[in-house]
Amino acid sequence: MSTKEVADYLRIKQRKVYALLRARRIPCSRVTGKWLFPKYLIDLWVAENTDYAGLGFETRPPAPVVAGSHDPLLDWAVGESGCGLALRASGSLDGLKQLAAGEALMAGLHVRDAKTGEYNVPVLREAAGLRDVVLIHWAERRQGLVLAPGNPLKLRRIADLKRKRARFMLRQPSAGSHLLLLSFLAEARLKPADMNFVHPPVLSETDVGLAIVEGRADAGLAVEAVARRFRLAFVPLAEERFDLAMRRKSYFEAPAQALFRFAATPAFKRRAAALGGYDVSALGRVVWNGA
Repeated sequence: MSTKEVADYLRIKQRKVYALLRARRIPCSRVTGKWLFPKYLIDLWVAENTDYAGLGFETRPPAPVVAGSHDPLLDWAVGESGCGLALRASGSLDGLKQLAAGEALMAGLHVRDAKTGEYNVPVLREAAGLRDVVLIHWAERRQGLVLAPGNPLKLRRIADLKRKRARFMLRQPSAGSHLLLLSFLAEARLKPADMNFVHPPVLSETDVGLAIVEGRADAGLAVEAVARRFRLAFVPLAEERFDLAMRRKSYFEAPAQALFRFAATPAFKRRAAALGGYDVSALGRVVWNGA
C-alpha cells in the first residue's frame, strides 16, 4: 500500500503515517524513492498493538527458546544470527505445547495432515491456547530415507523396509518425521508392527544420521541435508513445508527480527544451498494468521 492507502486503511491522517515513519514505529520499505507498506505486515503490526487483556490471549513474555522440530538450517541460523535464542528440539507437537505454555518464543513445525496433505495449518487450528499465533514460512525441505553409504540393502521405497527387515531408527512420537512415517506406512498398507524399529527413539534429524553412521541402524527418515552432511545415501520421498509458529507480538520483537534479517542475507542463502535439499525462496511469508 502507498502512504495514502495505508492512512485510509488505518483511518488516520497521512501526517500521522509520516510521524510513525520518522519514529520507525510502522513496518515499511522504500522502493524507487517511495514508501510502501506490505498489507500483511500492517495487519500483524495492528495485532501486535492490540490489548488482549481478558480475552484469553497470552500476554506474558515467552521464554527465549526455539522449540519444536529440529532443522539443520534453522539450527545454524539461530547460532549465526546473534538472535539470542536457545534451541530445544523435542518434536513438532511438543513444540506447540511449549509455545502455548509460554516456554518457547517460537516452534518449528512440519506436520502433514493425514486427510488433506496440508502442512502445519490444520494442527495449529486444532491446538489449544494458541489463538494469537502467526505461522511464518521457513523453507521447503526434501524428506526421505537416509541409508548407509552405497545403499547396501538396495532400499528404494517404504515397502522395502519390511521386506529386507531393515533396522529403522525410531523418532519420538511428537516428531513431525514420525507422523510423516506413519502416513507413509499407511499409504504402503503397512503397520508400525511390521517395522524393525531401533529403540530408544532419537530426538533430532542429526541423531538419525549418526545412528546410521555408527551402524546402529540401516535406515531412517530425515532431510537430505543430513544425508549430505554424513555422506550417506538418500532416497527422496516427499517435499515438505517447514514453518515457524509464534505469537504475533513475538514476530515484531528483537529475537525474531534478528533471525529473519539474517535469513535474508547472501550468507544464509549460500548455506542453504550448501546443505542441500532446501528451497528458501518464500522464507518469511505469512502462511497463516490465527483468529
